Amino acid sequence: MTQAFSPELDRLIDGYRRFRTEGWNQNRERWASLRDGQEPEVMVIACSDSRVDPAQIFDVDPGEIFVVRNVAAMVPPFETNPGHHGVSAALEFAVQVLKVREIVVMGHGMCGGAKAALTRELHGTEPGEGGFIADWIALLDDARGPVVAEYGIAGRPAERAMEQAGVRVSLANLRTFPCIRRKERDGQLRLRGAFFAISDGVLHVLDEATDRFAPVD
Repeated sequence: MTQAFSPELDRLIDGYRRFRTEGWNQNRERWASLRDGQEPEVMVIACSDSRVDPAQIFDVDPGEIFVVRNVAAMVPPFETNPGHHGVSAALEFAVQVLKVREIVVMGHGMCGGAKAALTRELHGTEPGEGGFIADWIALLDDARGPVVAEYGIAGRPAERAMEQAGVRVSLANLRTFPCIRRKERDGQLRLRGAFFAISDGVLHVLDEATDRFAPVD
C-alpha cells in the first residue's frame, strides 16, 4: 500500500529521492568517512530564515561545517543559571569536543527577527503569541539605541544597520564564554562576523579593526 503524504511532504520526499540518487549514491565514500564521527573545522551560527542555508551559501560537503540556527543568528551571553541553554550547549560541544578552529556568525538581509527588535512590534506579547520571540530578540535591546538614533525605526538603512548590529552583539557575547575567550587569546580559535545580502546574493565579512562589513570579491 502506498502511503499518502501531504503536497508539502511530497515535495520533501521528492527531494530526498533526488538526494539518494545524486547526493548520497555519488558521494558514498564521503558518507562512509562520516559514519564513525565528524571533524568540522568551522562552526556557523546563522538565522533560521529559510532563505539563508549556510551549507548552500558556502557550498560545502556534509561534515564540513557545524551549524546552529536560531532567530536572528543570536548568541546569548555566558550564563550559569538553570535553564535550557541550547546555543550555549552547541557552542560548548563545537569548541570543547569538536575543537573547531573558526566560528562564523552570519546575519542576513531582510531578517524578520532583527526588524522586530528594531520596531519592538512584539514587545509585551504573551508566550505563544510572540512573547518567546520578543524575549529572545531583547538580546538586541542595547544595540538598538544607536541604530534608532542614527536611522530611525523604518526603512532598509535602519533594518540593515540592525541586522549587522546583531552580528556584532553575538560576537561580543561569544567572548563572554571563558573557553572561547581563552582559545581566541591562545590562537586556537578565530571569530568572524559575516552578512549575507539576500537581495543580491553578496556575502560581506566584518573587519573588526574598522568595524565595517566589506563584500567578498
